[in-house]
Amino acid sequence: MLRSIEPDLTDDAALTEGDGTTSLTSKGLVVASLTGLSRVGGLTRDVVISYFLGAGPIADAFFVAFKIPNFFRRLFAEGAFQQAFIPVLADYRENHSNSELSDFIRTVAGNFALILMGLSLVGVLFAQQLIDLFTLRAWVGEARYQAAVDMLRVMFPYLGLISLTAFAGSVLNSYQRFSISAGAPLLLSVCVIVAAIWAAMLNGQVAYAMAWGVLVAGFLQLVVHLPSLRRLRLLHWPRVSFRDEGVRRILKLIVPGVYAASAGQINVLVGTILCAQLTVGTVSWFYYADRLIQLPMALLAIAMQTILLPNLSRLYRKGDTDLFSETVDWGVRVGVLLGLPAAVALYYLSKPILATVFLRGAFEVADVEMTAVALQAFSIGLLPMVLTRVLGPGYFAREDMHTPFVYATIGVGVNIVLSLSLFWWLGLLGIAYATTVAAFVNCYLLMRGLLRGGQYRMGKSMWHFALASVAGCVVMVSCLAWLNFDFEIWVSVTEWRRVAQIGLLVTAGLFVYVVTLLILGVRPRHLMHRV
Repeated sequence: MLRSIEPDLTDDAALTEGDGTTSLTSKGLVVASLTGLSRVGGLTRDVVISYFLGAGPIADAFFVAFKIPNFFRRLFAEGAFQQAFIPVLADYRENHSNSELSDFIRTVAGNFALILMGLSLVGVLFAQQLIDLFTLRAWVGEARYQAAVDMLRVMFPYLGLISLTAFAGSVLNSYQRFSISAGAPLLLSVCVIVAAIWAAMLNGQVAYAMAWGVLVAGFLQLVVHLPSLRRLRLLHWPRVSFRDEGVRRILKLIVPGVYAASAGQINVLVGTILCAQLTVGTVSWFYYADRLIQLPMALLAIAMQTILLPNLSRLYRKGDTDLFSETVDWGVRVGVLLGLPAAVALYYLSKPILATVFLRGAFEVADVEMTAVALQAFSIGLLPMVLTRVLGPGYFAREDMHTPFVYATIGVGVNIVLSLSLFWWLGLLGIAYATTVAAFVNCYLLMRGLLRGGQYRMGKSMWHFALASVAGCVVMVSCLAWLNFDFEIWVSVTEWRRVAQIGLLVTAGLFVYVVTLLILGVRPRHLMHRV
């Protein structure tokens, strides 16, 4: 009934076979590649920021101001809203007419845009109060305080633009069009880099120029989604109505979904607030470590979540419980096989990676060492962070927001208690460890809930894959230990020598890991899955 609404076949759509099945592996590779490209762009952006701002007071101000709209964006747009909207959208696609589907989408767009306009206005007007809240007034009287307030006023409307972008991306994802939403974040990096270089060439204020670059990027990311929506005949003038049945269903789901979908971001925000109470530079060290941990998260976890949620929603609507369980199991299997070696490599190579990526300009050796403290603690929790993104859709696809809400609240509570207990004692390390422990707690609860509820039945081969991955990591670390050299040498050699050496380490580590998996019986077909 809805085929007429999809008049063209994009590259994403071509990944659906004639028998109606979809290769999640192929789609995962597409999303991971484009998301990875965007994150590499983000890493390049962070290199530029570290070069001009280092880990000083203005860097702290920019990161806090940038963190606030991004936190609300991930909390409401990419978090609770997406998880509530996509299952309802899947129901409309399966059980409603084309006109009802179009009316639903334009009504959600109108309501969402109205709320975001109001929220953006409030953020601009009360920027100072937001900085007070997110730094606990620890910066009052310092230069970075007013700088953070001014930059937040520029960047806060980014929340509205990027949230509408996330809404448009959710619609496209439900039609198996993943490419645009996966690649669009690259525009943010391009805009910020151009703004920074332009300001530096004119001897202007680089941080403020980057703030304006963020705002421009939000507009551009929204615009690039519109042609695809138009081709699907889903681009209509929005309307406002809170009486619509679909809107009411979303509203019922969205409140408990706030914590459920965004516990990790809440934990990072708590860490940022506490870092603001410590010495100058701590916020920046925390930010740079989080950005590096987000690279494998984007390549693996976010890509998996993006393709799992719409497909699990479709399987749940069809009542195919066996394939639902198999799909979750496939996600966990891929998460373990790829997430564990990424975590081990980041832990072992934390200082070499940081020296290669950031050690130049205003970013000094001491900054590398302090950032490595947080990065190593984060890397311990990388695997549960990845699995949380894989397991969450198992609940959201069934419109079960309450259960993950409870689990996420427990995880956030653990993070807050541990952070407050440890940060005065261990400083940055204590905050990072608290975030990691919270990730383990949330992951364990999500896994236990799906297993006990019967929605997920772990495959017989899972333990084989897990043990093979552990063995591969042991061999990989042995290889890295043999090829690596002392940190003192890393900071003394040229940048090109660092790049060549880290390239050798990554290539060699990946090679021996893959060979070990093959020897132990893991084959490429074990990563394949169709729904």
